[in-house]
Amino acid sequence: MAQVLALVDDLIFQAKMQETARLVGVELHACSTSGALLAAIAKETPRLVIVDLNARSNPLSAIEQMQISARDVPLVAFLSHVQVELAERARAAGCHDVMPRSQFTRDLATILAQAKSQS
Repeated sequence: MAQVLALVDDLIFQAKMQETARLVGVELHACSTSGALLAAIAKETPRLVIVDLNARSNPLSAIEQMQISARDVPLVAFLSHVQVELAERARAAGCHDVMPRSQFTRDLATILAQAKSQS
């Protein structure tokens, strides 16, 4: 199974993501804080990191820290479609792909399958 880490503090959305990952055959570990995400990355380099830019634990800082320790790991972030400035800040921090939450939700199975295929 592929290893995917996600910074998501919304428990309902975590459950939806984990169910989609299970159906795709991908191991997804959800972290509720930036610190937990960075600790998990320090233990093992994932194939993909997903970040909810609306998480309460400073996700932009986590992205910046991740660029120091795991620069080559693909990073996908999602947010509300009206948060244009936050999207720009995430890209400046080093996020590879920033998308509206609706697009992320729609494409989640494909995103996870691509991580799985990077074996």
